[in-house]
Amino acid sequence: MMRSKTLHTVCEEARCPNIYECWANRTATFMILGDICTRACRFCAVNTGLPTELDLQEPERVAEAAEGMNLRHCVVTSVARDDLADGGAQIFAETVAAIRKRLPLCSVEVLIPDFLGERNSLEIVMNSNPDILNHNIETVERMSDRVRAKAKYRRSMELLRRAKEMKPDIPTKSSIMLGVGEEWDEILQAMDDLRAVNCDILTLGQYLQPSPKHLNVEKYYPPEEFALLKEEGLKRGFSHVESAPLVRSSYRAHEQVKSAAQAREERTVSSS
Repeated sequence: MMRSKTLHTVCEEARCPNIYECWANRTATFMILGDICTRACRFCAVNTGLPTELDLQEPERVAEAAEGMNLRHCVVTSVARDDLADGGAQIFAETVAAIRKRLPLCSVEVLIPDFLGERNSLEIVMNSNPDILNHNIETVERMSDRVRAKAKYRRSMELLRRAKEMKPDIPTKSSIMLGVGEEWDEILQAMDDLRAVNCDILTLGQYLQPSPKHLNVEKYYPPEEFALLKEEGLKRGFSHVESAPLVRSSYRAHEQVKSAAQAREERTVSSS
C-alpha cells in the first residue's frame, strides 16, 4: 500500500523498533512533505538535504492509504521544511481534512515541526482540529542545541503553549528520548516545563544510535528507571505517560487518545 501510493512512514524512515506492533494495531505514522529534511538533527536517521518539490496530491493519497488499511488512529508527521513559507502547515491541514472525509471515525494525530516559531503556521494546523497536537522537545534544555538542529527548547515550549491557547480542548503531547547525556533532575525539570504549558501527554524512550555518525548513547536506562519516570510524570498531572526503553513518540498512540479524552471528561465533571 505504501509503495503503490509513493508514501513515506516515519516508522520505516526513522527505523522504529515498534513498527510491527503498531501496524498490527492498525496505527500508522505517515511522513508527509517528502523524505528529505532541511535539518540535520544528530539523533535522527531521516535523510537530510534540500527538498526539490512539494507534492500537492499527497494529502489525498495518504487518506486513500488510511482508508485502504482501515486505520483506527492515524499519525501524520513530516520532515522539517524550512524552505517553505508556511513550513508545510497547509499540507498538514489538508491531510487531516482528507483523512476525516474518508474515515470519519479515525482519530488523527499530527506530530509537527516547530515551523520556526511562526504563529500563522501553527494556527493553520490547529484550525484543522486534529485529535492530538504532538510536538517533541526531544531532550532536556541543556542538551537541546547539541541534539537538535535549528530547533530551540524554549521555542518548542512556546509552540505547545500557543497550541493550548488556540484550542484548549485539543490534547497536546511531547516526547523526551533518554541517554544523550541528560541528568535525572533535568528530566524532571523538563516534565515541569511541559506541565507549565499544559502539555497533556508525555512519552519517554531510550535513544538508540542509528549509525556511527550520530550521537553516541551516553547511558542505557533500565526499565525500573523508566517506571519511576512514569510515576513522576503522572504525579505532575500528565493525563497519559508512556515510559519504557523502546517507546517512541507514536507508540500506542491510539490508547493515548482514549486516556486524554477520559482525563478531559474527569476535569469537566470535577469543575462542574
